[in-house]
Amino acid sequence: MSQTSASIATPSLLTDDERQRLLAQYAEIAALAGGLAHEIKNPLSTVSLNLELLVEDLAGSDTPRERRMLKKVQTIQRECDHLVDILEDFLKFARVGELELEAADLNQLLREFIEFYQPEAIEKGIEISPHLAADLPAVPLDCSLFRQVLQNLVLNAQQAMPKGGLLELQTGVRDGRVVLDLIDNGKGMDERTLSKIFEIFFSTKPGGSGLGLPTVQKIVRAHGGTIAVDSAPGRGTRFSISLPPAV
Repeated sequence: MSQTSASIATPSLLTDDERQRLLAQYAEIAALAGGLAHEIKNPLSTVSLNLELLVEDLAGSDTPRERRMLKKVQTIQRECDHLVDILEDFLKFARVGELELEAADLNQLLREFIEFYQPEAIEKGIEISPHLAADLPAVPLDCSLFRQVLQNLVLNAQQAMPKGGLLELQTGVRDGRVVLDLIDNGKGMDERTLSKIFEIFFSTKPGGSGLGLPTVQKIVRAHGGTIAVDSAPGRGTRFSISLPPAV
């Protein structure tokens, strides 16, 4: 990254007691969120079902009035779908609680993810360049949750490179910790955007929930890790994740 770029890092490493308190808070939030989501999803499902029935009734309409009604109903239908997406993103954010950790090979997890993502990368004109360190120490991971971290960060990079570009994934050891860097050569972020990217519901994308990167930060911190970001307009973005090695 350029020396003129701006950067932001998460708070310093948590102690074991702090991490346990954090996980307890996450569990409480998850329980509240689950109850709230249940109360919202039931009526929302009923609304969506009735909208589908209305669309079916109006699909063969011939009059201008009924065609206008169909367009309005379809608009409401799209907004309901968007609300469902926001709700699902919020639940993912809230449910980062007690982790199912196991000593895992981060390089292997990355290889599997790259294989999964490769078809979409080709379609989007994105070249994936992995640089995975040999003899990388195992790290304690909840692999399912950490795949969510990769998915969110890669989607963020993809959106920063709408005409395609280069995405590098690098692993290594730094200061006794395992480090993962994801680097894109996309449009980058200015200092104001960079200072807000981990704020809940902040988004620069139309229709974005603003929960992707806060979820990433929350998952990384629950793993006892940190995440730092280095970016500048026109010079791309680097996300650096630091994780403790398995004992």
